[in-house]
Amino acid sequence: MQDALWRRSAAAQAAAVRRGEVSAVELVESHLERIAEVNPRVNAVTQLLAGRAREAARRTDAGRAEGKVLGPLAGVPFTVKESTPIGGVPTTFGVRRFADLVAADDAPPVARLRAAGAIPIGHSNMPTLILAGMHTRSELFGDTANPWDRARTPGGTSGGDAVAVATGMAALGLGNDSGGSVRIPAQFCGVTALKPTPGRFPADHRVLGPDDPGPATQMLVTDGPLARTVADLRLAYEALAGTDPRDPRTVPAPAHGAPLPGPVKVAVVADPGGHGVHPAIAAAVRSAAEALRDAGYDVREVADVPRLDETLEAYNRITVTEFAPNWPVVRTLLGDGGHRYIAMAMERTPPVTDVDQLMKLMGAWMNIRRSWAEFLDAYPLALGPSFTEPPVEPGLESRDRAGRDRVASGMRLCTATSFVGVPAVAVPTGLSDGLPCGVQIIGRAFREDLCLEAAQAVEDRLGVLTPVDPRGSGTIGR
Repeated sequence: MQDALWRRSAAAQAAAVRRGEVSAVELVESHLERIAEVNPRVNAVTQLLAGRAREAARRTDAGRAEGKVLGPLAGVPFTVKESTPIGGVPTTFGVRRFADLVAADDAPPVARLRAAGAIPIGHSNMPTLILAGMHTRSELFGDTANPWDRARTPGGTSGGDAVAVATGMAALGLGNDSGGSVRIPAQFCGVTALKPTPGRFPADHRVLGPDDPGPATQMLVTDGPLARTVADLRLAYEALAGTDPRDPRTVPAPAHGAPLPGPVKVAVVADPGGHGVHPAIAAAVRSAAEALRDAGYDVREVADVPRLDETLEAYNRITVTEFAPNWPVVRTLLGDGGHRYIAMAMERTPPVTDVDQLMKLMGAWMNIRRSWAEFLDAYPLALGPSFTEPPVEPGLESRDRAGRDRVASGMRLCTATSFVGVPAVAVPTGLSDGLPCGVQIIGRAFREDLCLEAAQAVEDRLGVLTPVDPRGSGTIGR
């Protein structure tokens, strides 16, 4: 078992395939065996693409035999969130009504990972329609379990990918994030994840028709990879970055910027907004700060990030306003109880109905982004929690108003950084009471490379937690 191919990093897997030490078919088979072993206990992989994956692996091996140069992710299996199209496979969003919604083509990030040699091995679970809450539970596929403790949520909305990567069912996962959806499950499952700058990776979110979504969705939703090591995350980042005619938002910014002079300043904020942080997470932030200090960073505690409460209010107002016209139809797709999370959000933050108010709100969005740009000009990196508590119980955010407010508060730094459009890397820091803890490292726009370098320094000093065998047995509680 210790020598199983699925246990290796994505970089090591690809290198072995390129050198001919193992075949891509052997690598895929190793992951399929791991999926057969552990997926019945965690329910993370939803649509297994065994036949397609084997055929892609055979093509990879044939290419090597012909002398072709294989890509940096040659043969590496990855999962894809149920909301992201894989050509010829249903893009279900976890909704029964979309069970037969077969995608015509790969989404741009799927196509990019394929071009680097990686192989989609399955779709992964998520909350119904991405809207039913933070816990990974879908109407079509049910609950996904946290492999560390079935009584805790794996997080979401990219929880299926986090669990698949954490348990060795895939070397990489492809999720998306508009307020923490790759970073929170990464913290809860003990893996690493990247939320890129909007415009860094190409995407096409017109899954349900020819029309593009509104400006909030266009600006907030970013596709992002999950991995077990920062080095693997960097490989995925380099494969995903670049322009694409299907996405006019993409920017031809270099994947790696110029080195910064002197020790890089890091602003440490353990308790964003002063709303409270669990002692285990505060300790995780301290551990990461000390690791960065040991690596030569200029680490400084600061009072807070810019205008946090104002940022959260603006985020909620803008997203609810964009979402409200479609709510009567969307509500019918969410299944039994799936509407509660959004319904409570709309009760708390009614949509803007006055055009002048909306224009002022859009102006405030730009003004908040400016404040963050000035903050990150002084501190090129910021360190804080992805979620201010250890993993919570499944469905807490949908149970009642108190649970929803607690979860919304816990993810507040993720929400803010999505709103202002800056990149962040989630990286584990260790275990507390047997559960993973972690932090996120936030950077200037289009300086994902700085975030990855700092995350590597943390990982080098604090270690890697996964792959892990699922713990516990029985059904996942509702």
